[in-house]
Amino acid sequence: MLTSAGHLTYCSNIHAGESWSDHFAALKKYFPSIKKDISPNIPMGIGLRLSNEASLDLIREEQLKDFSAWLKENDAYVFTMNGFPYGGFHHVRVKDQVHTPDWTTTDRVNYTIRLFKILEKLLPEGMDGGVSTSPLSYRHWFGSPETLKTARHKATNNILLIAEELIRMQKKSGKWLHLDIEPEPDGILESGAEFMDWYENELLPAGQAMLTGKLKVSSSEVTELLKAHIRLCYDVCHFAIGYEDQEETIRKLKQKGIGIGKIQISAALKGVFADGNEREAIRQAFGTYNEPVYLHQVVARKKDGRLQHYPDLDQALDDADDPDTKEWRAHFHVPVFAGQFGILESTQSHIRQIMEIQKNSPVTRHLEIETYTWEVIPPFLKLPLGESITRELQWVMELIDEGNTKS
Repeated sequence: MLTSAGHLTYCSNIHAGESWSDHFAALKKYFPSIKKDISPNIPMGIGLRLSNEASLDLIREEQLKDFSAWLKENDAYVFTMNGFPYGGFHHVRVKDQVHTPDWTTTDRVNYTIRLFKILEKLLPEGMDGGVSTSPLSYRHWFGSPETLKTARHKATNNILLIAEELIRMQKKSGKWLHLDIEPEPDGILESGAEFMDWYENELLPAGQAMLTGKLKVSSSEVTELLKAHIRLCYDVCHFAIGYEDQEETIRKLKQKGIGIGKIQISAALKGVFADGNEREAIRQAFGTYNEPVYLHQVVARKKDGRLQHYPDLDQALDDADDPDTKEWRAHFHVPVFAGQFGILESTQSHIRQIMEIQKNSPVTRHLEIETYTWEVIPPFLKLPLGESITRELQWVMELIDEGNTKS
């Protein structure tokens, strides 16, 4: 729904199922009651996640017609899509395969173009639309600087193919669509600084070389078009895990004229170590979140300020006795409305800070809550799924309305 801070929704990657019939059944089951509780009198947006399989079905004219009719009947609209997970995302071991196929492949290109064609049909007039996606690939798949460099080059060129398609779509339909790249730990692009460096030193020069002749425009015009169609997806959980200074990141993005397509409102799990028995208690508490489906990368902050990265939670647990470790932050999307989880905490304060920035000086019109771990979180955190989604939306709406920035 449209709030004073932008269009607010939740991401439907919360729902299991990979076929369009699965996706649609989940929306029919949960969305109407959520909307009734959250947005009874004004239209409510949907953050639509489509697997590759579902996209192949929904792009068919009859399916799009049926879905569009359902959206109208339910006073709903689609303005943002999650194009990060291509295949299975629940009930299977996802881990690093969430990046498969990565941006070095034509499968990723074709899937993403298909998502944009669907979004173009669903997007209301006068609204921009975005698709969030993988940060090029998973860096640990590449065993040498040379193979990593080759992957970056290929992925960048493939993203430029998307940009070219979006430029042509805008000229034809008048709709502004953008690809929102989502840095995360151990992605090829895992931080705001890495994203901006890639954007300025790889994407823009390659785009000028590739698109100036194709589009018959100047280099400066290519830069403007790329900045309109290729943006950052700001996942608050991911940036918190990296201990990034949010105000500084936003300031630099604005200074460079690089847009944020979407803020994904999410919280990571953190623990602050102290000497004595508390260290073991924190290790045991993190152990309850060590499940086999998703990657739970951990970034440890040392007493001297250095950061140490662990590819998954089990590696961090094996190193929990390191006396130089001051804090852990883990890639586990915990409910955003809770700040404390027993002896552990969340990075909820980062949500409060970014929403204060958004309210005072908006950086996007797209706000999407992304807590997708309800099926694997400890039982004490669980409510019925619809109630959980509603509770998260209500918490964010109160944050927007009240401007509460206390940690």
